[in-house]
Amino acid sequence: MDEILFENTPPVAVVTINRPDENNLLSPDSLNRLGEIVDELNKDDTIHAVVITGTVGKFFSAGLLNPDTRSAMTKEAVVSYVMKANRILDALEALPQIVICAINGDFIAGAVEIALACDIRLVADDAIMMCPEVKWGGFPGAGGPVRLPAIVGRGRALEIIATGRPVDATEMAQLGIVEAIHPRDKVLAEAVALAHRIAENGPRATRGAKRIVNARLAPGFAAARTLSDTLRSELEWSSDVDEGIAAAKEGRKPDFTQS
Repeated sequence: MDEILFENTPPVAVVTINRPDENNLLSPDSLNRLGEIVDELNKDDTIHAVVITGTVGKFFSAGLLNPDTRSAMTKEAVVSYVMKANRILDALEALPQIVICAINGDFIAGAVEIALACDIRLVADDAIMMCPEVKWGGFPGAGGPVRLPAIVGRGRALEIIATGRPVDATEMAQLGIVEAIHPRDKVLAEAVALAHRIAENGPRATRGAKRIVNARLAPGFAAARTLSDTLRSELEWSSDVDEGIAAAKEGRKPDFTQS
């Protein structure tokens, strides 16, 4: 079974995370495939809008790594995986097309960062967003602390990331994280309809508008990304990460020491 489905029907493409038995958690293979699709789209002049979604289930995506998956990986492999995700999500954000995220279920950890790399987000009315990495002794390493403040402001971004608390659909809309809320079974259709409305317009105009908006937001991004990569590498070898992952797997409260 293909872990990432790619429907290329100009002028709109739909990318679907297709790992329902794993809560649409991206595996190394599916992350690589997402990167390949992003590269294809970057060169495709016939596609003017893109929709990213997940197969039907509780989760739009459960992200990239969780305590169970990462405990089976070496620290070097974890850092490499996060850095690869950084590069792919940066490329996703830089696509010339308008990218719409159809969040048809809960999205946590790395899935939040996938959504934040998109231009427009529509969410299911019963969906929950959460950045739980701090509970595991880490922080979002694939762009969360870089992109979220630009949407919700510095203080609110820090509060969401530093508590790891759930954010419901209503609050997402109030904070500007999502542009619209729809019933779960309507999210994808609404996103595709929006993509077609965008694609009906002049591609030079929509692509140009995106370039201007991205240029306005660019100052500081590179420095923040570099700092994120540096701190993420340091963090992986800390005792707090080991304690956070062990506590999550054992179902207990972690005892962090900042060492």
